[in-house]
Amino acid sequence: MSFSYPKTSCLKYILASSTLLLGCQPGGETPSNPPNILFAISDDQSYPHTSAYGADFVDTPAFDRIAENGILFNNAFAAAPQCSPSRAAILTGRNIWQLEEAGTHGSMFPSKFPVFTDVLEQNGYFIGYTGKPWAPGNWRDSGWERNPAGPEFNMHFFDDVPYSGLSDRDYASNFKTFLNERPKGEPFFFWFGAHEPHRRYEYGSGVLEGKDPDALDVPPFLADRDIVRNDVLDYAVEIEWFDAQLGKMLAYLESIGELDNTVVVVTSDNGMPFPYAKANLQELGTHVPLAISGPGVMHGGRIVDDLTSLIDMAPTFLDLAGANHFDGITGRSLLPVFKSDQQGFVDLKREYVLTGRERHTHARPDNVGYPSRALRTQEFLYVKNFKPDRWPAGNPPPEVRLPLPERNYKEIVHGYEDIDDSPTKELMIKEKEQWPELFRIGFEKRPEAQLYDISSDPWTINDLSGDPDYAGKLAEMDRQLMKLLEQQKDPRVLGKGDIFESYPRFGLMRLFPGFSERGSYNPAFMDTEAFDQVFIERSSIDTDY
Repeated sequence: MSFSYPKTSCLKYILASSTLLLGCQPGGETPSNPPNILFAISDDQSYPHTSAYGADFVDTPAFDRIAENGILFNNAFAAAPQCSPSRAAILTGRNIWQLEEAGTHGSMFPSKFPVFTDVLEQNGYFIGYTGKPWAPGNWRDSGWERNPAGPEFNMHFFDDVPYSGLSDRDYASNFKTFLNERPKGEPFFFWFGAHEPHRRYEYGSGVLEGKDPDALDVPPFLADRDIVRNDVLDYAVEIEWFDAQLGKMLAYLESIGELDNTVVVVTSDNGMPFPYAKANLQELGTHVPLAISGPGVMHGGRIVDDLTSLIDMAPTFLDLAGANHFDGITGRSLLPVFKSDQQGFVDLKREYVLTGRERHTHARPDNVGYPSRALRTQEFLYVKNFKPDRWPAGNPPPEVRLPLPERNYKEIVHGYEDIDDSPTKELMIKEKEQWPELFRIGFEKRPEAQLYDISSDPWTINDLSGDPDYAGKLAEMDRQLMKLLEQQKDPRVLGKGDIFESYPRFGLMRLFPGFSERGSYNPAFMDTEAFDQVFIERSSIDTDY
């Protein structure tokens, strides 16, 4: 199996041999009537883990079908390597440092920020979602009357699912109910947010599905052990479940004659839930799959290398609907790429993408995060770690376990809590002496600046920040990143970054020293000029958009 970047010939072979060449026509000019939009987003799936990209341990015919009839994007990135900030960025078209609490995982979503779903609804679209919308976090206390993704359609469930890790939500039946409730003649926007391949997985499900652990090339940032091989194959089973539900939706759209008037977007919110992937700004944490097809997406079967951020979805959807952009959008519409007949590099102005992270889970004393920002170009990835004295994956476990005072707290078992618990994580901690370099890059502290050469190191394993030959490139990218962050008024570069540490977390807390009050602002960071200024600005903003 190859994890290398896909080549055109590989995709052409897959497309030529596909047995699902139904509907989803390549498209032409954007129709006079606004198209329907089906937005399918998996939960924790890295690029290049679809069969269209050449990963042979996973089979994704629905994704491949969209790629064949539309555009396969080689360089698509989530704005953050965590669920809720990534989803907030998609909905608003903004980067996470422009979103206050919504830029932090599992916090709040201030209702002052416009979202494209509301604007589509105001422009005549029937909207809804099934599965996972904007989450996790607290939208109810933020001023919203409903989830920012739209009205919920989660009424249908399976009586049984093949494996215990899979959600029992019948996504496709919920989609049918949504379509049956749609007023006649209205275009729709539907958010299909799968819970897969988020952990936990049923161990051994990959083998039960006929996958061969011995045939798997383990990603080189993970330990090559049978446990890890099985864990990766179990992850693949959940990707295939997501893809199968999407396939049902496409088949139903085709059966009612709506597929050819539906733009279908398939992607993920962040990378795979393994060490050195999810919750990291390195490549496998933010680099995600993306395929788009439908009316207005011309010259199907193209492979595009343009650097694309998921914050580009909001302006793209608004343009498809013929709706005006609201203020504050940082992303750029993909319509010029849709209308091109070019492959490879289409829009030469797409020279970089920005990504960032703040707190992920309660993984450190005082509930503080690991603030980082990254600049990704075609050639290099530059990561800026603002608090290099902190553990990037969360603190190691305490020497003495404390009793849990109440059910709202979780016990610290393995430590490094910003890495999802898994057989892979447990093994790599247990065998860290056997994998010292892998443990170092995935678990241990990092320098303030990190630099990776993507062309020779697509897994971002070899940090070049200490190599004198790259000192000029390191300084150049640091200047560019800091200039862009300053232009976008990132509190981290304006001397007001502590405000991110104040934001509440609504998930379970752990027994770390210091502040650990669930759902509350941290008072140690509240009495700051930054905090006061944000709330002055918030109270004066006109939210009538």
